[in-house]
Amino acid sequence: MGVKGFVEGGIASIVAGCSTHPLDLIKVRMQLQGENTVPNPNHHIHTLRPAYAFNSAAAAAPGTLHIPPPPPAAKAGPVSVGIKIFQTEGVPALFSGVSATVLRQTLYSTTRMGLYEVFKQKWSDPDSGTLSLGRKIAAGLVAGGIGAAVGNPADVAMVRMQADGRLPASERRNYKSVFDAITRMSKQEGITSLWRGSSLTVNRAMIVTASQLASYDQVKETILEKGLMKDGLGTHVTASFAAGFVAAVASNPVDVIKTRVMNMKVEPGTTPPYNGALDCALKTIKAEGPMALYKGFIPTISRQGPFTVVLFVTLEQVRKVLKDF
Repeated sequence: MGVKGFVEGGIASIVAGCSTHPLDLIKVRMQLQGENTVPNPNHHIHTLRPAYAFNSAAAAAPGTLHIPPPPPAAKAGPVSVGIKIFQTEGVPALFSGVSATVLRQTLYSTTRMGLYEVFKQKWSDPDSGTLSLGRKIAAGLVAGGIGAAVGNPADVAMVRMQADGRLPASERRNYKSVFDAITRMSKQEGITSLWRGSSLTVNRAMIVTASQLASYDQVKETILEKGLMKDGLGTHVTASFAAGFVAAVASNPVDVIKTRVMNMKVEPGTTPPYNGALDCALKTIKAEGPMALYKGFIPTISRQGPFTVVLFVTLEQVRKVLKDF
């Protein structure tokens, strides 16, 4: 397999990443909903002083008007978020950060897909040529972790570029491309900013790769062994959907925290909104409840399903094309 496994995985990942990029962008926007709506305990009411109130005593007069703060905005669903992006930012906004997606898939997914195949070959039973589910999961965990460490700079850039449109015009970063984002982050925030949230990225990638690749292989093998379907498009699509669902359920909580940590703005001389992954998780749960960790789950599964299908169907076709090389 060698280098060919990396090439096959890279091509399939780039095709899948680009084709499902708008769904990924909607997922990121939904995960950031409510982030800045933590109530201020010292601010319960707005007080309007009447025109004739010239001192504090008059401010407390019976004529004082008490207006409660507005209720928090209702959380929008994936369709509403997509329509809002289309209406306010235009069609091109749905592909914000696609250059970062290409770079991320080139670095992260090429590495994880290639290494997974290498580990599968190394750890397979020499007599039967099969690999147990436990070893498949282990191969996915190791491959995913290494791939994430390699691709983290592109991941940070992608999250920021996707989230930029939700900020007021004066606060937007307006990165021109993934390379502009990486360059500016290095200069303005230091080289270490490129690995911000890397522990989360590695954890998420280990979970996604282990659940996605291992479950695809396991479901595909089961279908073929039971004779339910032949080795063709139907089997590939079925196994892909199962793998996508498992990966989405397993990874969504880590993905929400990763998105928020990577997107936070750190100004010189000010305290960062979060002091790491655990702090972000605790603040998110305290302010928005535990189900906030499954924000964006519908677009996650809506994206993870098609992404996984395109990934593995493309991978199987690329393998056929390159089988003689």
